[in-house]
Amino acid sequence: MSGVIVTDPPKAELKDVDALAGFGVATVSEAMGRTGLLGPGIRPIQQGVRVAGTAVTVLGWPGDNLMIHAAVEQCGEGDLLVVTTTSPCTDGLFGELFATALKQRGVRGVVLNTGIRDTQELRETGFAAWSRAVSAQGTVKATGGSVNVPIAIDGQAIRPGDVILADDDGVVVVPRERARETVARSEAREAKEAATRAAFLDGQLGLDRYGLRETLVRLGVTYKSYDEYVREEAGS
Repeated sequence: MSGVIVTDPPKAELKDVDALAGFGVATVSEAMGRTGLLGPGIRPIQQGVRVAGTAVTVLGWPGDNLMIHAAVEQCGEGDLLVVTTTSPCTDGLFGELFATALKQRGVRGVVLNTGIRDTQELRETGFAAWSRAVSAQGTVKATGGSVNVPIAIDGQAIRPGDVILADDDGVVVVPRERARETVARSEAREAKEAATRAAFLDGQLGLDRYGLRETLVRLGVTYKSYDEYVREEAGS
């Protein structure tokens, strides 16, 4: 497998990336019309952490982490490394030594469509990571691949410079040209949710706030007392 290392790709502006970090993955995905989510199989190795960064993408070979080494050189302040392979792989392609090198360069975290190891050390050093699997299985450094090219994870396209936002709920990708728009849409969604939260605290029901009683009627859902329900079931 030959490959290419692309240098200096366009990136979302860091101020928009930092603004998106103020919102949860669910909020941002909803703000984009319920798009951008990676599948639920990619999970955090830590809890209570949310990060956003600009994607540096890696396409490598299963069981081989050579191209992660090549990608470190292309990483800088505010980036987030995103790794996938040409076919499924759960080997531990990434560990604490990679994290040490990336932290020194200002990288905010890693998302792996593969396995990861040294998870205790990663948590202790505060390097945020999301992965498909946890595995102590080691790797080789023998096969070419690519850095900063478009990749796909769970059917979701990720380009270098796109925004990657990750938290306890999962991972979402925001196309770099939509970052600023998504910030505004996320702010509006949070404001709407704040108003709904206040209404719920005041005792209002979702059935009324969202007009769902009419939906129940339209779907033929009826209310019956317990006695009515028991009598009807006994006679059926």
